[in-house]
Amino acid sequence: MLAKAAHENFPVAPFFLPRAWRTDLMAVYGYARLVDDIGDGDLPPGGADAELLGLDRGSADDPLALLDAFEADLRRVFDPAATPRHPLLRALRPTVRRHGLTPGPFLGLIEANRQDQRIRRYATYQELLDYCELSANPVGRLVLGITGTASPERIRRSDAICTALQIVEHLQDVAEDLRRDRVYLPAEDMKRFGVTEADLAAPRGGASVRALVAYEAERAAALLNEGTPLVGSVHGRLKVLLAGFVAGGRAALRAVAATGHDVLPGPPRPTKLSLLREVGATLRREG
Repeated sequence: MLAKAAHENFPVAPFFLPRAWRTDLMAVYGYARLVDDIGDGDLPPGGADAELLGLDRGSADDPLALLDAFEADLRRVFDPAATPRHPLLRALRPTVRRHGLTPGPFLGLIEANRQDQRIRRYATYQELLDYCELSANPVGRLVLGITGTASPERIRRSDAICTALQIVEHLQDVAEDLRRDRVYLPAEDMKRFGVTEADLAAPRGGASVRALVAYEAERAAALLNEGTPLVGSVHGRLKVLLAGFVAGGRAALRAVAATGHDVLPGPPRPTKLSLLREVGATLRREG
């Protein structure tokens, strides 16, 4: 589970951070990754996670049952008299205690994955933003909590960055999401650009699909710009980490643009070199 961190658009817990921060960030990442894998049906076969959560192995294919059991186990993290069943939640408990983290952001990530079981299309951009409030923004808030840098303004900037990163990921994964019977492109925008789900199922994107992707990419870029002053509001190694988050989004958007905004053949991914260049550019702008 933790090994998946290497495949994200942004650095999760890079080597230059203090060891304690790396440990805590990886604990939070492991939690978020496991919740997403439960919601996406991507758990390893065999039902071991279901068994760890106190369910029978037959529940391994029931995301809602797994999410309910996972939430019950999460609540044990915050209960001094209880012991979490799942090893990733046991690893999370010291992080929660060290930083006084509250259940809210963790519960939001679970609720986002419950929503994925009920809602597979979004009518408006605002509905998509509301989903990102559950699925993405809690992660940034947890990073600020771990690093002791949370404030209302930083949270607002962080939310903009995290929502942008979520939208960028949706753009990269349009074809994969459709295979899961999910569409994260707002229906109002698809109608505006004359795009149907049949168009999204094609091997390559036509002009209308590419124009729609370019439009949503511009929105994500604007959110990244809105959030970027967060980088300049902190110092030291945290500044570099946050610059990495912003740079990951920008490098991914460049990768999308490099395909002519044709994301249907497969997820466009940024190179490590392009990520490093964007980190440097972000630090120069926000230094």
